[in-house]
Amino acid sequence: MTGAVLFDLDGTLLDHEGAAGEAVVRLFPDVDEAWLVRRWYELTEEAVDRYLAGELDFTAQRRDRILRLAPELGLGHWDEARADAWLARYVALYEAAWRPFPEARRVLDALAARGLRLGVITNGDAVQQRRKIDAIGLADVLPYVVASSEAGSAKPDPGIFRTACAGLGVPPDGAAYVGDRLVTDAQGAAAAGLAGIWLDRSDGPVPEELTVPRITTLEALPRLLAER
Repeated sequence: MTGAVLFDLDGTLLDHEGAAGEAVVRLFPDVDEAWLVRRWYELTEEAVDRYLAGELDFTAQRRDRILRLAPELGLGHWDEARADAWLARYVALYEAAWRPFPEARRVLDALAARGLRLGVITNGDAVQQRRKIDAIGLADVLPYVVASSEAGSAKPDPGIFRTACAGLGVPPDGAAYVGDRLVTDAQGAAAAGLAGIWLDRSDGPVPEELTVPRITTLEALPRLLAER
């Protein structure tokens, strides 16, 4: 029986890509928007992967993105001081654009009303991730947060999922985990013994041999859990 439901944060509850795209476009308004947003997302993914692997610290992984993007935009090679000045503007715009997905609060309230324990497992800096949850108005319903910077492991490593379950006092098979990344979130959780659920907002073709439940909106989650 499911006693707890844990969530990914960026891309699942908070529209991280929308906020990041809005911020970078405002800073480079003359660059092709579609290309810029796509390239910024790619650079972000690569930098975050290096951060999670311990190759870069939190500040360095932020710098890495713009230090690589600037030459591609014909702006030459920037030093760290120029990168940090740009990042200060970017971060302010990014944080101002933090928004929850429209259905997030409604779904969380419905699950809490059933007596389910709720929380977040997130890859990233604990301070920033908790600030996000507070900024988008979900801190009261998501009081329990496990971040990779504190847990000593990052998704999809089973350790971070099991750490979160232990903190909530539920066995892995008594918890569900919902995230927008198939391998990192849903399959990672399933490998750790939780009920992994993939939130695929793209509504694209279903991969062959999909081994975890797939939903295309958080609105479908309460019913899926009830059926379990």
